[in-house]
Amino acid sequence: MTLFSLARKNIQRNLSNYFLYIASMVFSIVIYFTFVTLKYSDTQGSSKQIQGLMSGSSVVLLFFIVIFMAYSNSFFMKKRKKEVALYSLLGVRKQKIGFMLFFENIVIGLLSLGLGIGLGFFVSQGLFMILVRLMGNEVVTQLTFSMQALMNTAGIFAVLFLLTSLQGYRVIYQFKLIDLFHAEKQGEQIPRASIVSVIFGVALLAFGYYTSAADIFTSNIWRFFTALGTPLVVIAMTIAGTYLLFHSVSVFVLTTLKKATAWSWKGLNLIGVSQLLYRIRANAKSLSIIAILSATTITAGGGVFGVYYNAETTVRQMLPNTFMWKGEAVSFSQVDVLYNESLAVKNLRVDNEHAFFEYTLLKESDYNRLAKWQGKDEQLHVAEGSAIVLDATYDERFSHDFTGENFKLANGDAFHVDKMYTDSVLNFQPAGTVLVVNDDEFATTDAEAVTMQVVGLNDDLKQKAVSKEIYQQLSSEQQDSFSSVPQSYEESLAMVGSLLFVGSFLGLVFLAATGSIIYFKVLTEAEEDQAKYAILNKIGVNSKQILKTVAGQVAVIFSAPLLIGIVHSTFALIALSQLLNMNITKPVIIWMLIYSAIYAIYYVVTVRSFYKIVRQETKS
Repeated sequence: MTLFSLARKNIQRNLSNYFLYIASMVFSIVIYFTFVTLKYSDTQGSSKQIQGLMSGSSVVLLFFIVIFMAYSNSFFMKKRKKEVALYSLLGVRKQKIGFMLFFENIVIGLLSLGLGIGLGFFVSQGLFMILVRLMGNEVVTQLTFSMQALMNTAGIFAVLFLLTSLQGYRVIYQFKLIDLFHAEKQGEQIPRASIVSVIFGVALLAFGYYTSAADIFTSNIWRFFTALGTPLVVIAMTIAGTYLLFHSVSVFVLTTLKKATAWSWKGLNLIGVSQLLYRIRANAKSLSIIAILSATTITAGGGVFGVYYNAETTVRQMLPNTFMWKGEAVSFSQVDVLYNESLAVKNLRVDNEHAFFEYTLLKESDYNRLAKWQGKDEQLHVAEGSAIVLDATYDERFSHDFTGENFKLANGDAFHVDKMYTDSVLNFQPAGTVLVVNDDEFATTDAEAVTMQVVGLNDDLKQKAVSKEIYQQLSSEQQDSFSSVPQSYEESLAMVGSLLFVGSFLGLVFLAATGSIIYFKVLTEAEEDQAKYAILNKIGVNSKQILKTVAGQVAVIFSAPLLIGIVHSTFALIALSQLLNMNITKPVIIWMLIYSAIYAIYYVVTVRSFYKIVRQETKS
């Protein structure tokens, strides 16, 4: 039997163990191949901006895949050290064993690469349509097979598989025969919780959470750490706190549970807690990395999804009219028209101590007409000598509130500001901040008269054709003031949609990889625990109790980093929502639920595999 045939038989025999690793690698290759295909494609949706985004994303994805492959390969090698030792004991030279492991990794790599590129071509069509839809466009072309993408993907992953294969070849030279036989028995001593580490870890996380929840613009903590870069300080403390959380805080909690006899002496709780304690220090680094990675994925994906979800609301906040521009009216297709009016407004200069500002002066009657057409309930009644300010960009944290103050005009007159609203009736681009006064005050105010056109249409987001029709008839000066809801919405989706596409699929790859890492680690420990569960079975513990214990242990390993990641991301997204001044609660919850649901699938698969392994020993 040749080494190659022996390697092939080993892969067939261990296919169930390799399946999730191969599946995760295939998925990663599919996404990478899609990204580089979009990078090299000249079809619709592949602008230079999109190509640059895909290029950068493929580098990030590749960096993560390198770490994932190295991590996964080390688990497989640890799992097979005993097998390697048996070959050595039977007289097979290390060189030949190394070649066998090398062939196995090469075969697995080529198999994953072939499946990934094959599936990638077909999947990329669907992903391309998703990207175009997210960007608010219609799919009019299809991606073509890119030889550049093929060569790029095949070349890079061939090198990666070669490196992991060499890693497998070298492993047998790094250990003595006795070390290989006892590799699976080399465990950690039961750790002891350090009270100092527990307090320090909780304090670091509390500081990170408190700082994230504090207002970015007014908090003294943010000002204090500005020189060091407050976000970097928060991230560093959160990472350190997360490690201490798993390294010491979790040990403290499990030790406390173990000492609570009322709970620990029920069923197999004591055995489950003891096993978790036995390995907690070895798992601390892995669980910390997974928690931080989960937090990063949820934060990035949830943030982008939140912005995408609010894209229409943001556009309508700034553009309450479907179209608006300065100048004379033009003709266009009179379909779905709610209103089409010419407004007489004034361009008003207001002196304010050390500077002057320009505002649009609007009659009370015109405001009330527009408000009625736009579905706003409140009608204004402005007193003589007073004004109401409409500022769609107002933010109480750093914008000035003019309520109760006087606006001094260049001619010496003044308006007393009764109220300020962030909900305007004029589009911000041509009108800016608006002052609403009663009709008599408007008539007597000495300021430059300006004509503005306001148009409202039904189904305004779908009126891109009308937008182009109007824009082409405007002069260059009018085009500078032209604002369009469908055009602005399309531009917003084009930018945020591509980010959502990249963030979603990179997040899925990270999720698949992290789920696989936990899967490998748990199954490695399951094989070490086979004999222990066999003893439990012999002393009368039934299969149902064993399954309950297995499910509980695996639940801790899976849920701990997920819950910590969700808590981390919650506070990070609070800071992001404050920065953007946007409510992203609903889209973030949806994103977290989707992430958790996919994560739960890995949990179920892992529990079944764990239980299958321990049952094999109890049956024998």
